[in-house]
Amino acid sequence: MTEPRADGTRTSTGTEALVLQALTGVTDPEIRKPITELDMVSGVSVDADGRVQVGIRLTIAGCPAAQRIESDVLAAAESVVGQGRASVDVAIMTREQRDALTEKLRGGKAARVSQFGPDSLTRIYAVTSGKGGVGKSTITANLAVALARQGLRVGIVDADVHGFSIPGLLGLVKNGLAIKPTQVGDMILPPINYDVKVISIGMFVDDASVAVAWRGPMLHRTISQFLTDVYFGDLDILLLDLPPGTGDVAITVGQLLPHADVIVVTTPQPAAADVAERSGVVARQTGQKVFGVIENMSGLTQPDGSVLELFGSGGGAEVARRLSVGQDSPVPLLAQVPLSVALRGGGDEGTPVVLADPTDAAAVAITAVATRLATRARGLSGRSLGITPL
Repeated sequence: MTEPRADGTRTSTGTEALVLQALTGVTDPEIRKPITELDMVSGVSVDADGRVQVGIRLTIAGCPAAQRIESDVLAAAESVVGQGRASVDVAIMTREQRDALTEKLRGGKAARVSQFGPDSLTRIYAVTSGKGGVGKSTITANLAVALARQGLRVGIVDADVHGFSIPGLLGLVKNGLAIKPTQVGDMILPPINYDVKVISIGMFVDDASVAVAWRGPMLHRTISQFLTDVYFGDLDILLLDLPPGTGDVAITVGQLLPHADVIVVTTPQPAAADVAERSGVVARQTGQKVFGVIENMSGLTQPDGSVLELFGSGGGAEVARRLSVGQDSPVPLLAQVPLSVALRGGGDEGTPVVLADPTDAAAVAITAVATRLATRARGLSGRSLGITPL
């Protein structure tokens, strides 16, 4: 970089370098990487009057993040040369440039290869239940947001293909339809809200009333595609919201992610506990480990402080006891999440209770589970480090 002139202005080369440095602070809101690392800056030019023009390349035409990126680039350039002394020229990447970008993001891995193989450092939790209606998806959504609040990079795969609800629970719905992901070449960029990256089959349907009536092969292909074609980046934790029961999706997830841990959600009533146990047993049969049990709807606190046990009691502890048999260590009861109007309301509004009302008893219980997951180290034992000894 050249020195400042006597009049205090800088040479073009010096200004260009400063603008480029400022642009390193502009990130693509979908990919979550600096645009300078993504080769989205095509050039910086400075005219004789010291005015700057920045050229940027968007990944696709109609990029949903275009306005934000352009605004952030302009602000970064003006932070160097002053307000009103910068402009932004927007273009679209060529196919070759998009291909180079997707290859860079994959880190040299071939297309159609899962990002979450045995060598991945991402902690993977499959959240399952024996039956529907126990609040599994609500727990998953709130758990993800609570983890993100603690500074972790979090993603969700809504694997409940027939009963997808994660987009609505996380406010990723517009005009009654789930927000669609951006596609760059053959790579899918998951929508983000509350710092959680989300993919769901609901994002690919054009009518919210349409039922997804798929059987085994289609279900397997969908989950496999979510794990290969969706770019999540380097996640600390990936949560999968599984459909209730022990059907095709549970078996597919067990086959594709045998190293995943399983969290079983149940209610306190014995009938729910009986079927919840089965979902944990199937997970173990595919090689997965049951990490813990969450009991949802465990009681409703009354104005006088007493607790009304609408759905009975003890179901969560009983599921944990049964699933401990045959494991190296006991399966813990991770939390008892009470019935909560705020928890239900947050789900309806797309604002998770852990954000909307963090002091609510249900939010406190879920956040405690998130803290427990957040403090688990991403283990290196048995993992390939990609290092070749000399």
